[in-house]
Amino acid sequence: MKECNSCGKCCTKYGGGDLSASKADIELWEVDRPEVFNYVSEGKIWVDPASGKTLDHCPWLQKDPSRNHYTCAIYFDRPEDCRVYPVHVSDMIKDQCEMLEAKDLKNLAHAQHTLELKYKD
Repeated sequence: MKECNSCGKCCTKYGGGDLSASKADIELWEVDRPEVFNYVSEGKIWVDPASGKTLDHCPWLQKDPSRNHYTCAIYFDRPEDCRVYPVHVSDMIKDQCEMLEAKDLKNLAHAQHTLELKYKD
């Protein structure tokens, strides 16, 4: 399994209410990051503060078109779903994650074990 190359596929695939944040995340944003908290509505994240509609994508994802590279403007304060991704190799396959190599796809159990070791705290 390769290191993350910031291709952004995981981030561009989730929006429209597909992500959640923990109560602790939302409380932190309310106190320390009001610009992020503005995109929270009734416990749901990435809701347009002007219209009240759920956004199709994360408002904090930034693309560098010269490198086809993405960054997260709230990386250190990102929601729990983002902090723990990827949990399962199956999600990486579905999201076409570029960390996966051909050898990972041939032995999914080993790839899952490698993933768990890679992100073990």
